Amino acid sequence: MELISEITFGLNSTPITYSNLITKNYQRIISEGSYNFKDQIYLYSLNEKGKPGFDVITPFETIGKENVLVNRGWISKEFKELPEINSIKSSVKITGLLRKIYKANIFKPDNDIEGNIWFSVNLNDLEKFTGKKFSNFIIYLEDRNIVVPLPRKITVDVPNNHLKYAITWYSIAISILLYYLYFRKKNELF
Repeated sequence: MELISEITFGLNSTPITYSNLITKNYQRIISEGSYNFKDQIYLYSLNEKGKPGFDVITPFETIGKENVLVNRGWISKEFKELPEINSIKSSVKITGLLRKIYKANIFKPDNDIEGNIWFSVNLNDLEKFTGKKFSNFIIYLEDRNIVVPLPRKITVDVPNNHLKYAITWYSIAISILLYYLYFRKKNELF
């Protein structure tokens, strides 16, 4: 419930000017500055329909000379090398939602820095890749006029898959029990 309240408050908040000092998760912000397309990274992700592709994460330098990452949106794999995804002027004003970067779980593969395919936003890897330090937040761009990359829509709908997980684990447990009974019965016959 606390997460839903935090997201709802953030989505309904009035945007404030970005600063690296802001530590409020889901705070709406505005900022003016320029993108650094040279150090742009491609974070492997699925779109809302489950199709694999990339979130385009672009370093952004504010007019106050602060560095921040901007998740500009999702693209399919075919668009990764196309220059059209970077066809915006260098100096722009953006509005977005500030979200905390969380540490990747142990099951995520390592980032392929050479191939510029990322599986998690690792600030140490980013510093090696760009030579710059970034805050522990990403700005998720809010601009419904942009189609490529397609900005992520942040909503209050937090997925709840507990029933699906429970059914899966109970099915596995029943399967194991049935195999056990089958092999036990089979061994008694011989």
